[in-house]
Amino acid sequence: MGKGILDYEVGEQVELFLLIKNSTKGIASNGKPFLTLILQDQSGEIEAKLWDASEEDIKNYAPQNIVKILGDLQNYRGKSQLKIRQIRKTGPTDGVKLDDFLETAPLSQEEMVSKLTQYIFEMRNPNIQRITRHLIKKHQKAFLEYPAATKNHHEFVSGLAYHVVSMLDLAKAIASLYPSLDKDLLYAGVILHDMGKVMELSGPVSTVYTIEGNLLGHITIMITEIGKAAEELGISGEEVLILQHLVLSHHGKAEWGSPKPPLIKEAEILHYIDNLDAKMNMLDRALERVKPGEYSERIFALDNRSFYKPVFHK
Repeated sequence: MGKGILDYEVGEQVELFLLIKNSTKGIASNGKPFLTLILQDQSGEIEAKLWDASEEDIKNYAPQNIVKILGDLQNYRGKSQLKIRQIRKTGPTDGVKLDDFLETAPLSQEEMVSKLTQYIFEMRNPNIQRITRHLIKKHQKAFLEYPAATKNHHEFVSGLAYHVVSMLDLAKAIASLYPSLDKDLLYAGVILHDMGKVMELSGPVSTVYTIEGNLLGHITIMITEIGKAAEELGISGEEVLILQHLVLSHHGKAEWGSPKPPLIKEAEILHYIDNLDAKMNMLDRALERVKPGEYSERIFALDNRSFYKPVFHK
């Protein structure tokens, strides 16, 4: 890959092919329509404004279109923004394809399947193991391709599976320090907690919330999925209820979207692991764009703080 959009410095001129991840119409103070575009390539994404947008522009510059842009990188309120000089939609002669612009997880799907299989194999409770294996098998294709979110953390192709395998490694390390934790419950909770996102979100490209996602959400979706899996497998017992509770409570608090707070030791730890992995991903992604001695852009999900990168960091 050549130089990506996040490899440019403020003040530099940019001439690149970029994928439109999102396009939102607004009305400027002069009454004329404009578009706020979120543009991406494999290095990441950036916001751009297209002023005085015509009806044709709105149609041409919709999500999932690839465009050629000439512009300048500028700083606007502490964030990098692309000032567009010229923009055009690409055609067959440009020789670009969608996959060239998609950021993907640092592990291959094969590596992630192998890790998931190993963790499920280590489960000793047959009911927990069978439900987890059944649901992974049922949703495997989407589970391996979808992002973990539309923004904030792991918002890239295969981000959901990468988030889960990172959390599994964290769960294993924590369980070795605290042997009283039930590893079966913890591993199953990690694998299942966000699986409902394969129905909550639209897919790996230009991800938006589905109708089911907006009206129900991934937590509610997954409670139903666990219940259906148990019924299909002829499993009844407390394990089903506990697995549902792990999913139900993993956001931790009502104001963070959790219908119930964690009321089981493993549910409390699952919440911490989820939070830790998501926040580390946000921090790593924000700080990889920053030189030592500088501050990151504000991270909305981390209380809108800018984080400093110490000079002695390589």
